[in-house]
Amino acid sequence: MNLLPKTHEEFATVDYWNSFFRKRGKEAFEWYGEYMELCEQIHKYVRRNDKILMLGCGNSKLSMDMYDSGFKDITNIDISAVAIKKMQEINTRTRSDMKFLQMDATNMSFDDEQFSVALDKGTLDALFVDDTDDVRKTVESYFKEIGRVLRTGGRYVCISLLQEHILKHIIEYFPKNSFMLRIVHCPDADRANQEKNAENPDNLSMPVFAFVATKFKALPMAILEFSYSSDKIQRFTSALELQNSVTSLQTAAVVCNGLSRTDVVGHNDVSMDLCKPGDDKPRYTVHIVDQPPARGLGKYAAFIVPQGRDVEWLFSTANGRKKLLEQSKFQRMAVVTLHRDQNYLSMEEVKAELAESIKNFAPVGLKEQIPFLSIGADMGKRETLFKGKSEISGDFLVEEIEGSGGKNFRRLIFMSNQGVVQSEALIKTVKVKGKVEKRVDFGYLACQHHAYMSVGVQLATAGFQRKEQPENNSILVIGLGGGGLCMFLHEAIPDINIVAVDIDPAMAEIAEKYFGLQQNERMHVVIEDGLEYLSNCKKQGRRFTAVLFDVDSKDLSLGMSCPPPAFMSSVVLADVKSIIGDNGLFILNLVCRNDNLREKTLNDLKHVFPALCSFKLNEDLNEIIYCTNNDKFNQLPAWKKSFRGSVQKLNSAAKSKKLCKDDVLDVTDFLNELSI
Repeated sequence: MNLLPKTHEEFATVDYWNSFFRKRGKEAFEWYGEYMELCEQIHKYVRRNDKILMLGCGNSKLSMDMYDSGFKDITNIDISAVAIKKMQEINTRTRSDMKFLQMDATNMSFDDEQFSVALDKGTLDALFVDDTDDVRKTVESYFKEIGRVLRTGGRYVCISLLQEHILKHIIEYFPKNSFMLRIVHCPDADRANQEKNAENPDNLSMPVFAFVATKFKALPMAILEFSYSSDKIQRFTSALELQNSVTSLQTAAVVCNGLSRTDVVGHNDVSMDLCKPGDDKPRYTVHIVDQPPARGLGKYAAFIVPQGRDVEWLFSTANGRKKLLEQSKFQRMAVVTLHRDQNYLSMEEVKAELAESIKNFAPVGLKEQIPFLSIGADMGKRETLFKGKSEISGDFLVEEIEGSGGKNFRRLIFMSNQGVVQSEALIKTVKVKGKVEKRVDFGYLACQHHAYMSVGVQLATAGFQRKEQPENNSILVIGLGGGGLCMFLHEAIPDINIVAVDIDPAMAEIAEKYFGLQQNERMHVVIEDGLEYLSNCKKQGRRFTAVLFDVDSKDLSLGMSCPPPAFMSSVVLADVKSIIGDNGLFILNLVCRNDNLREKTLNDLKHVFPALCSFKLNEDLNEIIYCTNNDKFNQLPAWKKSFRGSVQKLNSAAKSKKLCKDDVLDVTDFLNELSI
């Protein structure tokens, strides 16, 4: 039998409630939780010697449980005569001095300032069914009556789900009528509702709140506060801050409810930040990823990503996390990453801290314990070496992390896009005059695409199918970052001169101080807008053997994050065409998530350059585009023939200079994946 109303308008009618309580009989109906789940808030805001008015008591056991716990002065009212009669019958012997009166809470017959507490569990929600004018007038009458019967210093304590229109109204109404307003989350009631609703997957569990409006004769300013359970009280200066604190919990509940009843198979994973109460900075980020059910799969597990490894493809991308899920043999996984500027004492502490939150993402009805997975028992180490702010790049930091195999890495991170490593260097230790020093390993290419850009430089400087070497092997790199690509080229290909152009002076300083960039007669850094530099080079007739674009966009909303759209304009491409001459090479790092935009970019390049080919990295979005004015390379065999020797030469040079033990590139794999 369905005892809930078919439409929400029924909540406000006397006939509905009389019918409801006849159907329920003696069985109590507890909106939003019972006494044990709400007692923390009740005992904090209601004293045993308070004169208490229970608004809309229905047949709830709340007032009876409170009475039995020592709250003796309780007057219960309800609009339903049926409910009042039943409650009188139940309590006439055991709680004879507790009053039950049939009364409309919007038009009460009590004297002014008769009560010190007005307690409401769900009555406001039942009255405030929508935001129409008639309903708002009823609610205004209700609030005025509460204000009238409360003493100065008295509290209106209301248990509510705080729907959007209710939340906005109470935040507006009570402060302007000299009430201090505090909203408190009730997690015990949440948990109880979730357990009940687990038996009925069609029911949704929304967060339960208690708001406390304390009456004053006058308030010089609005007092707005929020508390997550029993944690510290946050005081806000604006209504919007208070509203956002509530809605963020409600949004999280909607997501968790949806995840408990369905999966995200075939879609991108769902991400959510977890913060400590009272702290806006995320402490963890949780990514929920699902795969279809199959024999042998566990139901649900949590995977804790060690510090510093959160930027790796396996953990930082949706496809990587899907791969991780497949390897883990679970149907659902919560992939948890740890945040910078947060302290984590141990893996065990992290597991204990996450235990309750992780349950919120479990499939409905899960009974077994949720296993925690990770890579080994160590949660990794992360140390911030420097924090800075650039007018161009915004806030950034340099950090050092301990990666797999005990290797240490230094990273440049832009805070506007923390999931992406702007630059990374492998740090090795060497002994200098008996002292151990840290040095940057120039043979380490952190970004896989840098290897493919490097072989393009090797191709261009080797003569590009010409017998003679170019007279001026100058390489132009637009986008310095930490300088890792430039220093690798500097060490691996000694017969080139490198000009690196970056618009941000802070990046040049960081590259030299933390990433080992060394300026000399073969390595020169220019701080200038790359577009202006290209334009000036064309005007001056300067030539470069190779021009490399490795510059990212600051606008994260674009479908193409590298390079910025301005670098793909017809004017800029014409400048590059002129600068590389007949036999030079333009090497572009393209990162594009939008297929249509990628196709347009390739067509724009084809209109300018007679010949081009590309290499698409498997695990990354990066695609390296090689462009030349030499129309002899309009067929793939010509590219492959030239690239074969260049890959072999680059591998040989890197090994001979002890930059690396293994090949920089696998020549077979590279040539097989090249395409026109």
